Formats: sequence, C-alpha cells, structure tokens
Amino acid sequence: MAISTTDITNTTGIRLNKDACVVIVRTEWNAPVVDLLEQGCREVLDMHKIAYYVINVPGAFEIPFAIKHYWDTHKYKDDKPKAFIALGCVLRGDTPHFDYVCNGVTNGVMQLNLQLPVPTIFGVLTVDSQLQADERTGGKHGHKGKEAAATAIKMMAIAQKPVTV
Repeated sequence: MAISTTDITNTTGIRLNKDACVVIVRTEWNAPVVDLLEQGCREVLDMHKIAYYVINVPGAFEIPFAIKHYWDTHKYKDDKPKAFIALGCVLRGDTPHFDYVCNGVTNGVMQLNLQLPVPTIFGVLTVDSQLQADERTGGKHGHKGKEAAATAIKMMAIAQKPVTV
C-alpha cells in the first residue's frame, strides 16, 4: 500500500520565472473524475498565479500525441509552455484494454520527459474502481490533481536553474 504525504503539495519558497505557463492535457473519457483532477490543478496553479491552457483529448492514449504536437507548434513562440500536465482516469474493465491503455500513456509520458526540454507530469489515474478514483480526487489518498500541479511547479523550478557541475 502506498503511503501518501501532505508534503508533496508543499511549494513554499519556490519562485518561478514570470513567463511560467502550463498546458494541461485532459481526457474526455471519465469526465466527472477528470473534471475533479483539473479543478485541483487549477486551484494550485491559480494560487501561484501561473498561467495555464487546457487541451481536451478523447482518451488517455491520445495524451502523448497532443503534448508532442502542442510542443512542436509552440516551441519557438513566446508563449511556449514550461511544463505539461497529463490528466486522465483509466478504470479497469473486463478486457485487457485497460493494460494496453495504461502502458501506452505511461510509456508515452515517459518518452516525452526524455525528449522534451520541459517536464511532463503524469496525473493519470489508473484504478480498479470508481471508489479508488474518488479516494484520489480529494479522499483518503489526497488529491492527485493538486499533486500534479505542485509537481509541475517543482519541476519547472528545477528546469529553470542552470546546470552546474
């Protein structure tokens, strides 16, 4: 069993450049759960006065393409994002489709983190039941949308620091 911590959302003292902008890529599938994840993200980003833009995609499998496409069309513009947040909810069903979608989106986000010069935060719930989704959108396991936004803030802070050896 995973142990959660309230420190994961602590962003005290982090200072970001004024041009910090986040693109949230969220799924239409399982919208009631994803709406809650997005709401949590927005709360944290608004609290830090970080600009954001939301893109809707049909399902979790399409998230990596949307992120890569957005980056490729904005990387030379002044409004290029400093981070992406992937939001979705994949509920286990009776077929192996769950495994294929979860593996695809997980591997896709990992590849983006290795290819893009900005972080991509994994805020996709992969759960066995609606109860587990509820527990992760403000229940006993915290709020994964808020955690994703806090993680984006922390990773943008790391990315804006010069690398020293």
